[in-house]
Amino acid sequence: MRKKLVVGNWKMHGSRAANAELLAGILGARPFTCDVGVCVPFVYIADAAVSLAASDIRWGSQDVSPHEQGAYTGEVSAKMLRELGCRYAIVGHSERRAFHQESDQLVADKAKTALGHGLTPIVCVGETLEQREAGQTEAVVKRQLSAVIHTLGHCAGEMVVAYEPVWAIGTGRTATPEQAQAVHAVLRAQLQAATSHAETMKILYGGSVKPDNAATLFSQPDIDGGLIGGAALKATDFVAICRAAG
Repeated sequence: MRKKLVVGNWKMHGSRAANAELLAGILGARPFTCDVGVCVPFVYIADAAVSLAASDIRWGSQDVSPHEQGAYTGEVSAKMLRELGCRYAIVGHSERRAFHQESDQLVADKAKTALGHGLTPIVCVGETLEQREAGQTEAVVKRQLSAVIHTLGHCAGEMVVAYEPVWAIGTGRTATPEQAQAVHAVLRAQLQAATSHAETMKILYGGSVKPDNAATLFSQPDIDGGLIGGAALKATDFVAICRAAG
């Protein structure tokens, strides 16, 4: 049976004081029966590393450069992140795809670079409301994931996948458990065709997960936890979601 994973994506939120309080609240609620992580803004990774170093809670970044090093002003490399003890790197979040025009291949390249430096990429896929209403959900998520599978090759089984319906991110709207499970099943089948590790790979759900809907979502057979946005910024909510994954 796959162990659940809950990862908080803080996005561009936080301050040193607020982060310390948030992490203290999470640490004080241990132990958890699921794996737990937080992906924080680049400037706070070192602080998170210090706060979490003696715990079983992992930390990571919200993006990573596809380049090893060089004249790429504003970029942060996988090697730098690994030096700060990061375990995870989110790649392909819908906000990066939309606001920074990140292509499927760029996302795949970032995932490959992350893996090459010992980071676990959390690869995000998901459709817009227009794509869902046009019946394109399956085609969109399979296209997005296919680029990563092809680029990672035999290492594809080492990534974490996160299904995030774009229409449910930060909108208060949530896919029903049945809707979410249907897409997760499609992704699991795609992974099964590509790697012998598909049954042990984690596929997370992201999209307005809250304490009151987490348990129902996480009870679906192919939903292995969550990539949590807004609810990850409040310790009591995030802890409740972690408990629901147990």
